Amino acid sequence: MLLELSITDFAIIEHLDIEFQAGMTVLTGETGAGKSIIIDAVGLLVGGRGSHDLIRTGAKKSVIQGNFILHNDNPTYAVLDDLGIDHSDGNVIIEREIFANARNSCRVNGIMVNIASLKRIGETIVDIQGQNEHQELMKPERHIQLLDDFAEDELQPILSSYQEKYDKFIKLRALNEKKHQNEKQWAQRVDMLKFQIKEIEAADLHENEDTELTAERDHLNNFQKIHDSLLSSYEGINGDDSGPLDSIGSAMSSMQEIEDLDPDYKQISDNLSGAFFTLQDVASQISDQLSSLEFDQDRLDQVEQRLNTIYQLKHKYGDSVDQILKYLKKIQKELADMSGTVSEDQDLDEQLTTIKASLIKDAKKISDIRRKSAKELENAVHHQLADLYMDKAVFEVNIKQNTALNRLGADRVEFYIQTNPGEKMLPLVKSASGGELSRIMLALKTMFARAAGVTSIIFDEVDTGVSGRVAQAIGNKIYTISTKSQVLCITHLPQVAAMSDHHYFIEKKVTDNRTTTTITELTAKQSVKEISRMLAGTAVTKLTKEHAQELLNLADEEKVKISQD
Repeated sequence: MLLELSITDFAIIEHLDIEFQAGMTVLTGETGAGKSIIIDAVGLLVGGRGSHDLIRTGAKKSVIQGNFILHNDNPTYAVLDDLGIDHSDGNVIIEREIFANARNSCRVNGIMVNIASLKRIGETIVDIQGQNEHQELMKPERHIQLLDDFAEDELQPILSSYQEKYDKFIKLRALNEKKHQNEKQWAQRVDMLKFQIKEIEAADLHENEDTELTAERDHLNNFQKIHDSLLSSYEGINGDDSGPLDSIGSAMSSMQEIEDLDPDYKQISDNLSGAFFTLQDVASQISDQLSSLEFDQDRLDQVEQRLNTIYQLKHKYGDSVDQILKYLKKIQKELADMSGTVSEDQDLDEQLTTIKASLIKDAKKISDIRRKSAKELENAVHHQLADLYMDKAVFEVNIKQNTALNRLGADRVEFYIQTNPGEKMLPLVKSASGGELSRIMLALKTMFARAAGVTSIIFDEVDTGVSGRVAQAIGNKIYTISTKSQVLCITHLPQVAAMSDHHYFIEKKVTDNRTTTTITELTAKQSVKEISRMLAGTAVTKLTKEHAQELLNLADEEKVKISQD
């Protein structure tokens, strides 16, 4: 749930620090006081669109911070793990800054994230329900997603499999269209790729082979030069006619006879000994090289032939063996894409036919699940609407078949409703009033299992267009939801405010010609006064206070009933 919210220089808010609790919290106040601005700030924390126009006049940036605490099984943790964000203390601290130059900065537990990642995290933490959600109900194309959310447990596995096949089908269809647009070019390209792959693979190249062969060829080509140089060096050191090694050996023997007479003689004797033995080692090494040196004309011919093969491939496919091998991988992938991933005797047309048949079969299963779930959804909505004093309304999920498959299957879904007996069933978008939309949306939210996984649910004036006993029913329904998840609710209805566990009053003040918004958590006595204002407007009387207290007493009774259900 949302524990703390800090807002600085956002719209007309200079600075607010708010602590929230579990249960149902209502935010009330005069129109324009800034209630929705607070909800907008929470929306930005969870990935909503930000604009520099939201920065308070005269400030350089807006800063919004929120501290959330989650249950151990909350799906947010999986998203954080995927993004490499530590959450070992169980807290999720989100900070968002909006700068005057339109730049945004987002951090989650101190780690910078982009807006897309913030939205991934946010949608698992907070569910904001408001006028936008009413608008979503007014979009028939969104109805299929609402039905699929309701049927998620049974539908998701097969729908995911279907969509994976569908994506492959679209890719193959594009390839097939490209192929048929110019069969001759396609065939020529395939033949050329096969030829190039065969030619390169036949060469059986390995990395750095050209460098290694060049070094070996140079060695073989310089055989005579190497032999002559080694022989000349050996003879120069250890020649038959008193070579340098013999001369140094004689000098070493002479110095050894007097080395004990003077330290300087000893030093000279040691140096001569070192030189003698070093030259002796060198002469031995040269002799070994001469003994092992062998000229292999056949090997030279093989190396030259291999280098010539590589040269021909370089001329066509790259400046080095490594580049040729990279090119080979590239054209192998291209050929695989053009040929498909099945055996060579099955062309693209056959693949498309096979996959389309499988898609049609899966789409039928998806449609069957939707039709079964639609009946369950209708019954569930009727039950919820009865609690909201729309027991005479008839809700229907209309499912029709599209002429072509799409990524969601073959169904077209639209909600219909009959609000009064004797009227025709009409599309929801054409017949439902604002108050009816509020209740339908609340009914859907109450029963959708997805809401149970979200730590905080925010209702932003979802009670618009209702009053009286319907307002009380909406208050009861929102309180019911708050028993399973933290609820923050902006309302103008005293019946809804009376059902709250915590009541905050939002007020707008003008100081030194600057408008600011303040928030105060109300005591029980103050809550009576605020509900009295909501009932009567500016003229709060003893009678309205009594009425407000009666509302609160009735709300306590309703809470007991709800807790016992």
